[in-house]
Amino acid sequence: MPRPWKILESVETDEGLLELRRRGDSDYAILIAGRMLMHGNLHRSEDAVAEQGCAPIAHRAAPRVLIGGLGLGFTLRAVLDALPATAEVVVAELNPVVVEWCRAHLASLTDDAINDPRVVVVVGDVMVEVRRAAAGPERERFDAVVLDLYLGPDDAVHGPMDPIYGTPALAILNAALTPGGALAVWGEDPNRRYLARMKQAGFRSTLTHTKPPGPRHAVYLGLKA
Repeated sequence: MPRPWKILESVETDEGLLELRRRGDSDYAILIAGRMLMHGNLHRSEDAVAEQGCAPIAHRAAPRVLIGGLGLGFTLRAVLDALPATAEVVVAELNPVVVEWCRAHLASLTDDAINDPRVVVVVGDVMVEVRRAAAGPERERFDAVVLDLYLGPDDAVHGPMDPIYGTPALAILNAALTPGGALAVWGEDPNRRYLARMKQAGFRSTLTHTKPPGPRHAVYLGLKA
């Protein structure tokens, strides 16, 4: 019989109750409105989106990477593992309580990734950081942007004018990247319309799927021409 989940902390958000749960000593999960967002034993898709986003730029002398979404910290851990000691990694997370969880309850899951000296944590909307980079001097642009948000590009929810996944947002993301920079995006299911929008925004884009075990999620990779 599986062990029951224990709610460690919870907080109300605009999307519903956000919960951190633990089962046993080291089995963690984050849920929102009763829906499982991420599970500590199933982070293959987080690893995949991070690795694909960093692979094209990891050889650069001092790569600068932006991550949208912190979660349990596995995407951040995989990005750090793919980059040199000279890198800078900015993580934008909307919910300050998630940052607190990663510094406390969840630190052991990722070898305390959030406190790596290469990491800068910003509590806020990732697209604010994207727009700032796009409008600023070239030195403030990112070599890669990794979007690992709990709602990926689903046209039933996010249409072509969506502030994160829509056509205008993709143009800003392109402008926020250095030449040859990479945009990697997690998605729950494949969305060919989003892939087409990436191409229209000036990305050489591909769609792959994560491998078992765990759900077979989509990973979109766009390289700035």
